[in-house]
Amino acid sequence: MVNLTLYGLDPSPPVRAVKLTLAALNLAYKYINISVLDRDQLSGEYLRKNPQHTVPTLEDDGHYLWDSHAINAYLVSKYGRTDSLYPRDLLQRALVDQRLHFDSGVVFANGIRSIIQPVLFLGRKIVPQERREAISEIYDFIETFLQGQDFMAGSHLTIADFSLISSVSSLPAFVYFDPVKYPKVDAWIRKMEKLPYYEEANGKGARIFAASIKKTKFTFEK
Repeated sequence: MVNLTLYGLDPSPPVRAVKLTLAALNLAYKYINISVLDRDQLSGEYLRKNPQHTVPTLEDDGHYLWDSHAINAYLVSKYGRTDSLYPRDLLQRALVDQRLHFDSGVVFANGIRSIIQPVLFLGRKIVPQERREAISEIYDFIETFLQGQDFMAGSHLTIADFSLISSVSSLPAFVYFDPVKYPKVDAWIRKMEKLPYYEEANGKGARIFAASIKKTKFTFEK
């Protein structure tokens, strides 16, 4: 019997990545909202589940995992009927893993988190220009990744697409995405948006995220 609980909040890109994977696997789960602005993640109860006090956290029958990339790899490996979303072939898996590391180490760390940390949590209104340039470079990289292929790690959908679409769909909240300049990225986004579970798992949360960033009225330094 599957007994899953996901702790998170809808605007969070990593939480949305896990929700996409759960939906793709057609897995039922309990969802518990964790308000990071209200510091729910620092409560003693939550710290016992996840000492890094991050979201998402997945509970599976009394066991806890955090980091969306690790969670998604686990979910597919344990509950997937096939290995399509996270291939067992070592070369194919390595490519998926590379994209996952790119998401965590570049897109999220250098792009999203580097802005939301000072803007949402510290109340700063001016962000260094280099953060804008970092996001533009991310768009450039992803356009290159999609040369000659339809998805992030090859010819079919994988968890790399779930992680990156949750992040990429958040980036326009900071820096305008130009579909003419990045036609392959735009085509990939449209493919992802056609997934039957996309809107519920990612689309709504991405709009909430964008609205929360807009309210801050931050600007990049001149």
